[in-house]
Amino acid sequence: MSPGVTYLLTPRAIRERAARVYQLAEKGGTHFRVHPEKLDEVAAFVLQITRENYPDLDIPFHSRWGHFKAGGVDRVARLDARLAKKSDERARSKLDLAVVSVLLDAGSGPAWRYRPGGTEGTREYSRSEGLAVASFDLFLEGAFSSTGRDPRCDAEGLERLTLDRLANGFQVSAANPLVGLEGRLSLLHALAKALRAKPDLFPGARPGGLHDWALKRAPLAATELLGAVLEGLGSIWPGRTRLDGVPLGDVWPHTALGPAGSAESLVPFHKLSQWMTYSLIEPLEEAGIRITGVDELTGLAEYRNGGLVLDRGLVSLRDPSLAKKPHAPSEELVIEWRALTIYFLDKIAERIRAKLGRTPETLPLARVLEGGTWWAGRKAAQAARADGSPPLTIESDGTVF
Repeated sequence: MSPGVTYLLTPRAIRERAARVYQLAEKGGTHFRVHPEKLDEVAAFVLQITRENYPDLDIPFHSRWGHFKAGGVDRVARLDARLAKKSDERARSKLDLAVVSVLLDAGSGPAWRYRPGGTEGTREYSRSEGLAVASFDLFLEGAFSSTGRDPRCDAEGLERLTLDRLANGFQVSAANPLVGLEGRLSLLHALAKALRAKPDLFPGARPGGLHDWALKRAPLAATELLGAVLEGLGSIWPGRTRLDGVPLGDVWPHTALGPAGSAESLVPFHKLSQWMTYSLIEPLEEAGIRITGVDELTGLAEYRNGGLVLDRGLVSLRDPSLAKKPHAPSEELVIEWRALTIYFLDKIAERIRAKLGRTPETLPLARVLEGGTWWAGRKAAQAARADGSPPLTIESDGTVF
């Protein structure tokens, strides 16, 4: 890969390009004004939410595994009861689940709900928790497995997956629409191709093959794990930016940063890939593989964290009427919003650590997010809008937010 491509696939590039957008905003060159004077106030709000969620401040990483416990139900115990006792195979199955569930985690839209039934009665879940519970149930049913029954994911099982099966699993109907259903299926079919194309990363043509790859490299840096995710899954993202023939995934051009088509013009986020990397750490460490340098990964540029910075006034729209219309992920307004979110998440984390006397090693960003900014963004949205929707409407295809 060229140096430009290699750079854009790193957390360093995410932070540095986010800082460039912030500098542009300071000079009046973006759709947003920035209000760093509100940082202490917003950090105090996040810390308040963190103490409510985790009074002992024993905070896990922000990952998909927390969502599997939505409603206080320990679904992971149900999974453990189904898995093989051999630790390597248990790890592979949990990695299978983490990958497929994260890929199904893009925004659901405000109308969709999931009702698991059974012992949960009439309880229902929406948005990210609903997607987590629905994908967990599908996984347990064997929907992603070549056998059609085992809790695992493999290329053959993904290739067999139909739109009807996915729609039924997510309880989609005219009265219960899910944004980007076709895009989600296409993503899983593309995942099957990627698994077959990268046997060195995914032995056995399953996401859980990453366990075997990681075991040979332990201890493993978090940035190296992210690099494997980006390399292995870069081909699955539809219609995205390419540089030197390489598909970059969640990377977008901004005309103010450099000439069109140049590496300098591109702003990387890798939101789903980093969310996936965070979600792979727990099962890998459970299998005895130590992951180092987790704080080198960045915050996640999605609508809860982005909603926090906009709803709580760290940024404001120069033209408030722009909040009244939908926007595509490729629009520069959305790119700026996401980049400013990345910038401010680091600043919020710095202030919370200072308040608690912690370091990046003892309180990495992944724990600040979970404590944390994601939940504070949800609370801010609920206070600002009756339906708790994000402050900006994104036209999602089910593969970005």
